[in-house]
Amino acid sequence: MKIVFDKIGQSPKPFELKIDSVSLKGTLTKRGYHRIKLKGELKGSTQLSCDRCGEIYNYDMNSPLALTLSDEVIETEDDLDIIEFLDGIIDLEFIIQSEIASIQNSYHNCEKCENDNEEFEIEF
Repeated sequence: MKIVFDKIGQSPKPFELKIDSVSLKGTLTKRGYHRIKLKGELKGSTQLSCDRCGEIYNYDMNSPLALTLSDEVIETEDDLDIIEFLDGIIDLEFIIQSEIASIQNSYHNCEKCENDNEEFEIEF
């Protein structure tokens, strides 16, 4: 789902998008001349690989999401949750995919390894 940046006004514009088994539901609200606030919730599940044993398991997501969207380059260290759409079009599908990639690229343990305090070594 793509939305033209200039079509977002001061009143919240609701949206809902589902890709595979992950959905993003929330609102877009203009917060300044070149800024839009995305406030929503990311729900669904994705497959992750345990970083300890290598097993694939399902991870259920249910997390709030608050981002600032901009149609120009913003050089600030105050707000690190900024996504720039320099072409003036907000791509919600890109936002979902980048949030999933961010979750997949962090460190994860499956439930079995999370509760296991033994030393562990596997040869692949």
